Amino acid sequence: MRSIDVDLPGGRVAFSTRQDGVSEGAYESLNLGILTDDVRERVAENRALLLGELGLSEIAYGHQVHGVAIREWDGPREGGPLDDVDGHVTSVPRLGLLVLVADCLPVALIGGGRAAMLHCGWRGLAGGIVERALESFDSPPAAAIGPGIGRCCYEVGEEVLAAFSAYDGVADGRMLSLRAVARQKLEGAGVTQVEDVDLCTSCRSDLFFSHRRDNGVTGRQAGIAWLS
Repeated sequence: MRSIDVDLPGGRVAFSTRQDGVSEGAYESLNLGILTDDVRERVAENRALLLGELGLSEIAYGHQVHGVAIREWDGPREGGPLDDVDGHVTSVPRLGLLVLVADCLPVALIGGGRAAMLHCGWRGLAGGIVERALESFDSPPAAAIGPGIGRCCYEVGEEVLAAFSAYDGVADGRMLSLRAVARQKLEGAGVTQVEDVDLCTSCRSDLFFSHRRDNGVTGRQAGIAWLS
């Protein structure tokens, strides 16, 4: 199973797993992270396998820095240096917007002829990347929250807890649910359809890479959103 797919009105979202790829060792097997220490040719083959299965030939992506910058795309990435960007928006049909994750949440938005894909770590969520993306839609879109580290495995410090003190029920002691934060942000902005792939990347070593579980030596899975 290379991906967990979610249909939203007007588009589709795919959250890749670590299964059915060609990488080996710590990156077994569908590692999509080109900046990991995996063999570059294997990563390229993994990307081709996934995109071929999804029927996508054009994608857009950037260099993720746990920030809130969002880029509007009118076509696929053509090469050259990667922009430092953690969110992507487009109105172009069948242009896949891709983020890479290994515990952070991939969050997709689709509605009104627009699609967005967001890389949501705690810094991005605290900084307002979800709110910034929603501003680019004329009305509340539908959303899909992909696999990410769960409250069961995500122990954080006081600085992180303080960043989300305004949200109810998102933490149990030092254990934080990024998923609950994202959902409250979406619903608070009027999003009524939130499809949630409620799987913990740290718990499910059979399905997902996890930066925390694997002490940083791990691959990356992806969230990809596109308009039909």
